[in-house]
Amino acid sequence: MTRLGVQRQREMELREALRSMRGAIDDFKRLSDQGLIPVDIGTEGYPKTLEVLVEGVDLVGQVKKKRRFLRKIPVDPMTKTAEWGLRSYQDEPDARSWGGRTSTTSTRCPTGRPRQVEVQGLVR
Repeated sequence: MTRLGVQRQREMELREALRSMRGAIDDFKRLSDQGLIPVDIGTEGYPKTLEVLVEGVDLVGQVKKKRRFLRKIPVDPMTKTAEWGLRSYQDEPDARSWGGRTSTTSTRCPTGRPRQVEVQGLVR
């Protein structure tokens, strides 16, 4: 019973971490679509890395003003690291690499079989 409880707790923490990153990615995309932050070629307005969300980006037309989207990259409760799998909407579902546009994140926890849990657009 305790083992199942620990697993459920980790899953809740995972969903919370994925939701916070999903919100940050969505905010980044919204601001890029509005023209408030510069868009890198080929990213379609999505951040290239999760670190961009922490470091922040300069706002267009405002001197020395950065917008940060996350305080830090959350720790994956399944792997106990801050390393996340990155996915792009253009990637195939079973792709092992990512297309360079961070539009979703997933845990890197090795499981015996492919297991996906949809959390507001995020895949685990």
